[in-house]
Amino acid sequence: MPRATTLRERLAEGTAEMVVNLHLYSTDEGGKSLPIVLGYGCPCSIDKNCREAWDGYPLVDSPMMPGETRRVGFVFLSGREAVKALSPSGCFFLWEGKLIGEAQIVR
Repeated sequence: MPRATTLRERLAEGTAEMVVNLHLYSTDEGGKSLPIVLGYGCPCSIDKNCREAWDGYPLVDSPMMPGETRRVGFVFLSGREAVKALSPSGCFFLWEGKLIGEAQIVR
């Protein structure tokens, strides 16, 4: 039986489990004040109240600043289970003690 890959290995490979148009809210909109970088992760939820969330890691190739929008891949700690839970809504929100961004699912 093949060995399961770790999250670290999946991040290093850069193989996306989902592709999204990610918009980080600007600091003025209540978003983060610092950029996100490869390895950054946060809860992702289809619900703005974040009642159920999945740990997601955007595959950014350079620092992504608050207020910026990019097409990026995502890797999830729970893998395909998270993709199944988040996909039906077509979008999800990023949470870091508050909403910091949103993702429109491309594939």
